[in-house]
Formats: sequence, structure tokens, C-alpha cells
Amino acid sequence: MKLDAAAKPLGEVFGGRFVLVNYLPFYGAALFVLVLIWAGAPGPLRFGRAWSTAGALGLGEVLLLTVALTLLGAVTQPLQLGLVRLVEGYWPRWLERLAKPLRERHERKREELDGAASLPADAASLKQAELNRIGLAGTKLRQRYPAADAVRATVFGNALAAAEASAGARFGWDAVVAWPRLYPVLGDRMREIVDDRRNTVDFTVRLCAVFLFTGVVSVVLLIASGWWLFLALLPIAIGVLAYRAAVEAAVAYGEAVDAAFDLHRFDLLKALHLPLPVNQVTEQQLANDLCASWRQRAGSSTPYDHQAPK
Repeated sequence: MKLDAAAKPLGEVFGGRFVLVNYLPFYGAALFVLVLIWAGAPGPLRFGRAWSTAGALGLGEVLLLTVALTLLGAVTQPLQLGLVRLVEGYWPRWLERLAKPLRERHERKREELDGAASLPADAASLKQAELNRIGLAGTKLRQRYPAADAVRATVFGNALAAAEASAGARFGWDAVVAWPRLYPVLGDRMREIVDDRRNTVDFTVRLCAVFLFTGVVSVVLLIASGWWLFLALLPIAIGVLAYRAAVEAAVAYGEAVDAAFDLHRFDLLKALHLPLPVNQVTEQQLANDLCASWRQRAGSSTPYDHQAPK
């Protein structure tokens, strides 16, 4: 995912975002696995024994478990971006055989949605219900899929790619290169909204990955426990639901980034000491020139506008 927020101070890293994204998923998964082990896995389960073991834990043991989970969250925090990119569909070459049919499937779905969103020649004679259906298809296409040549192998990846492609595009901005410069000049309220939605994306992705892995571990632990094996479906179900939530979170995050361009793109131009455009055509030319210079690490011919301080 390229639309990343700016880095935060160390004190904030271990604040609310750390607890939500890095700690809670591991805490929930560890608790589930420990209960299975305390109950007797692998082998017949007796949950009364699990509750007895949990109740007999001393303060030092609880503290040790808490510290271990905190360290696990801290150690894996730098891997979050890689995890998001994996869920997006950036897979190694040896998985290309799996990625190709999935990508082709999404290409077909995008083509169908594109057809459903197209107005027919006799659009003037359509009823309001049909126009609403076409409009909803167009909204879904814009929110869920990028251009036809940029379709990815996962629903989540396509939603983020759509956000990258559409945010600020109507004004000429390339969100991937402009966002790291726009984020620092956002207003407090806008930054709060963007950060909250980005945290939701990261939390749901981490929750999905951790609980799907927990499901695999649970299968191994419960393989000799008879019907208790079906308990492994619980973390798997949570992982699947978390993935669906991650897709919706990616759409909401894209909408927030798009709104940030709507409201604060001129603040970026002021911060760069560049003149404000007089119309949208001029703005598109200026934005294209700036994004090209940032992308290519080249200079720009746009004159500066050093306004006197008020």
C-alpha cells in the first residue's frame, strides 16, 4: 500500500495504534491457543482444566505473558507494510500460477461492472430505478477497481489500487507521489479521520492474517481431539470476516484520502510557495508538472509565489 501516513513519534507508536494493530490480534490468538493447550490439546479436551489453569496463574506469569505479547507485537510492527502488500496481491513469483487466474477473474468482474455502469444510447428514456442501478454500478466500479490494466489478484488489493488511482486524479494529482507531501499539511480534523481509517485497515489486515494462521495451528493441535477439531473453524471464520472488513476499510480509507485532496490540495501549493491556479484546467497542468518532477526527481519551471507574511 503506497498511501502511507507519516511516521509518528516513539511515544505515539506505543499508544493507541500499537494496542489496536499490533497487540490485540496477538492477544486474542494467543488466548485461544493457550485455552486449547490448557484444556488438553492435542488430545481430549476438558475445559474445566483450562479454567483451573488460568485461575491458578500468578502475577508474575501473567506479567510475563503480557510482556511476551507486547514484544511480539513490537518485533512484527515493521512487517506490517509487507503484510498489507501481501494481502494486496503482491506475491512472489512461485505463487504466480495462483495469482494469474485470480487476476483474470477480477478482470472479468471489472468488465461486467463496467458494462453495468455504462449508459445506453437511449438513456433519456430510462426510468429512475434503472438510472439508480447504473449509478450504483458506477460507484462500485470506481471504489472497487482500478484501470483495466492495473487489476490485482485480491479484492482488497483492487480496492486500494482504486483509491491510489482516483484520489485527487480529477485535479491532475498522482496520489502515490503527492500524498507524502500532502499529509503533513492536513488540518487536525482531516488528519484524525485519515489516521483512524488507516488504523482500521491495518488492524483488520493484521487480524485476518493472525487468525487465519491461528486456524492452521488449531487444526494441528486438535487433529487428535475428535469432534473438537471443528473449533478450528472459529479463528478461520474470524479471519475471513476480518478480510471482508479490511476490504470495506480500504474503501473508506480511499474516500478519506480523496477528501483530503479536495480540501487541502491548495494548502500544499501554499506550503510549496506556488501560485494558486485560477481554474481547474490550470490546476491540472500544475499538478501534472509537480507530480512528474517528484516522480522523476527533476526540477519544475513553475514560478514561485512568496507571499508576504500577514
